[in-house]
Amino acid sequence: MKRILVLHTGGTIAMKEDTLTGGVSPDVSNPLMDAPIHIDDDVELIVEDIFNIPSPHMTPKEMLQLKQRIQLAHLSGVDGVVITHGTDTLEETAFFLDTTIGGQLPIVVTGAMRSSNEIGSDGLYNFESAIRVAKSPDAIGKGVLVVMNDEIHSARYVTKTHTTNIATFRTPTLGPIGLVTKHRILFMQELLNNHHLDVDRVDGLFPIVKAYAGMTGELFDALADSLIDGLVIEALGAGNLPPQTIEPLKKLIARNIPVVLVSRCFNGVAEPVYDYLGGGIELQALGVIFCNSINSQKARIKLLIAKNRGLTMDELPDFMEN
Repeated sequence: MKRILVLHTGGTIAMKEDTLTGGVSPDVSNPLMDAPIHIDDDVELIVEDIFNIPSPHMTPKEMLQLKQRIQLAHLSGVDGVVITHGTDTLEETAFFLDTTIGGQLPIVVTGAMRSSNEIGSDGLYNFESAIRVAKSPDAIGKGVLVVMNDEIHSARYVTKTHTTNIATFRTPTLGPIGLVTKHRILFMQELLNNHHLDVDRVDGLFPIVKAYAGMTGELFDALADSLIDGLVIEALGAGNLPPQTIEPLKKLIARNIPVVLVSRCFNGVAEPVYDYLGGGIELQALGVIFCNSINSQKARIKLLIAKNRGLTMDELPDFMEN
């Protein structure tokens, strides 16, 4: 008998549409708690309504609470975990759990793009698919997975790509690592090793700034005089910034504030290629840390974890770059 812990956190999958106004909002109770789902006889579900909040209300504190609950369940012999979650910040929660817990046991995060009483609601199907993946022996050691719309994605790379489409979750460049079929769970890609760090707190302020054509240095000047603990920059192209930002950026680095750089591009990786004022080669020489192949919201989660674990400025680059 496989024991699967289900942690409901809210989100569209737990909401209903008002038939008069069309507005979608949290229901008094989670409709998944009483929903008729079809599971195999060899599965025992342990269901907890741990939160009932919209996805934008999720913070690292709730992510930490989820992590601690999962680790406690692992000690009690649970075989896998399914988390239902709002889609807006789903990838951040999944990445936080993947970076702190890793592959200790199968953890599958799922959600829905249509609320429970809308035509074509996808929540119940995604929920059942997630349970099937969580009980699969092939999911062991795969880290945290995101399962929606018959696809299995790695938490490390998946991102939300469409505001409303049920096929919103995509993995740029690499694609899904597996598929959910009528009768089988198919994994078709091997995953790279990921660095894991456990934490017991999630303190600090780590903003994200997006670069744009004609960007000047006022924002970096203001941040240099603030109380931030780290900064993530969505840079241009392969990892470049407008030249007017460089001097203010130096002030941030001089204060030992870690500055992590990703690309604002949807595909590809950030790397120091260009050798001109504001180019990636100069930025790396200044001490900017290039974060390989993940987006800004995940780089922020990773930086938050690193700082709360107490990594030094010398240790940060290796953790952030891999």
